[in-house]
Amino acid sequence: MDLRHLRYFVVTAEELHFTRAAQRIGIAQPPLTYQIKMLERELGVRLFDRLPGNVRLTEAGSVLLEDAREILDRVGKAATRCRQSAQGLVGRVGVGFTESASFCTEVTTALRRYRDRYPRVDITLEEHRSVHLVQLLRQGRIDIAFVRLPIGMDEDVHFSLISTEPMVVALPRKHRLARRKSLGLEQLKDEPFVLYPRATRFGLSDMIVTACETLGFSPRVVQHAPQISSTINLVASSLGVTIVPACMQHARIDDVRYVPLKETDLRATLGVAYRSGPLAPAVENLLALVPTEPYSGTPA
Repeated sequence: MDLRHLRYFVVTAEELHFTRAAQRIGIAQPPLTYQIKMLERELGVRLFDRLPGNVRLTEAGSVLLEDAREILDRVGKAATRCRQSAQGLVGRVGVGFTESASFCTEVTTALRRYRDRYPRVDITLEEHRSVHLVQLLRQGRIDIAFVRLPIGMDEDVHFSLISTEPMVVALPRKHRLARRKSLGLEQLKDEPFVLYPRATRFGLSDMIVTACETLGFSPRVVQHAPQISSTINLVASSLGVTIVPACMQHARIDDVRYVPLKETDLRATLGVAYRSGPLAPAVENLLALVPTEPYSGTPA
């Protein structure tokens, strides 16, 4: 059944006059009459009673009118949703982020603006370590990930740089070094460290250990915590010290003192990762709201 036949039928049923219906559609009356007859022949029923100077729907025509309007309405909605999807106005975006990324204003601002501009797009959020987020990205389980760089790179995943910020030392509020204006990394060589899990070759925890080893000592790690916020909670309990991105220094400020590091290259780099190749419009719209610049990290 041709959708055009249904449209012609609905207009004729609403006008109950072939000439007026033809004028409304924008065609001549004879072709309209022919199309209605073709529809009746296809259905094997009479849709209109044609009386002198009068046209009325048959019972079968009344039944078809109700269904035809619903069909055309659904087709119209499907076409609208299709166009909206092509513009990224509807759909779904899977977003992954590391815990520390959720403290960065660049990330939270982009997500808030996206929600305001595209309220009909469903956003799902997953929090994991950067290495795991990239795996989810490659598997197609998420569409975009806010990760800590450097990280393993290959041709399947593209990275853009969002920001680079200093690392700071987190100490218990009453620690002997807590009132210093800045600290050198070597001043922490005898301190008990609380660190988040190490990745393989990459990650903030690895950077900290490498920086310490470059100065001739290995940090005395007394506890590994599952997340950066967990390390801060443990520091607040005087279990040890840790080093975190500067964006985290508003956490547990009543119990933790944050002191800048001096004479070190330790910096936390935040990036956005997404699959190489064509992206869904909804994903492109989100990326457009994230302030980025090209990332020239070294591939794995």
